[in-house]
Amino acid sequence: MESGFSLGSNLGDRRAALAAARDALRATPGARLLAQSPIYETTPVGVRPEYRDLAFYNAVVLVESDRDAAAWLQRVETVERALGRVRGPDRFAPRPIDIDLLYCGDACIDSGGLVVPHPRWAERRFVVQPLADVRPDLVLPGAARTVREVLDGLAGDEAARIAVAADAW
Repeated sequence: MESGFSLGSNLGDRRAALAAARDALRATPGARLLAQSPIYETTPVGVRPEYRDLAFYNAVVLVESDRDAAAWLQRVETVERALGRVRGPDRFAPRPIDIDLLYCGDACIDSGGLVVPHPRWAERRFVVQPLADVRPDLVLPGAARTVREVLDGLAGDEAARIAVAADAW
């Protein structure tokens, strides 16, 4: 089953953090990396004024495995902790790594804090742009439009520029 992950970092060596997260997901027993987007440098969304200058690096990776969404959520939390993520009261605070499970096959889940597909994936250029690079024709479970159509309909208020080519990280 194919699963998609959004990776983000706005502290430290952002490129290395994304590569380490990708490698950890790929190293999950039974997992195989299918694709990775370019890394985009993006403007922070929803952050406090003192964090506005801490641009993010964002990318999407696709992984094939037999893991379900709950197993992936546990793995993501383990990887984030290993890479220095500390969760606090400000969910938009700067962080060395952020990994979100965007989708897991055709699963639609809203139970016990696990929501798949990610509830805000279609609102965020920093997710939709890299996802469109690797799966433009994908229609996520519960969605009516392809990822490319969602991207084409996004407002242009978020900046996203390629910082690292897909094959260079």
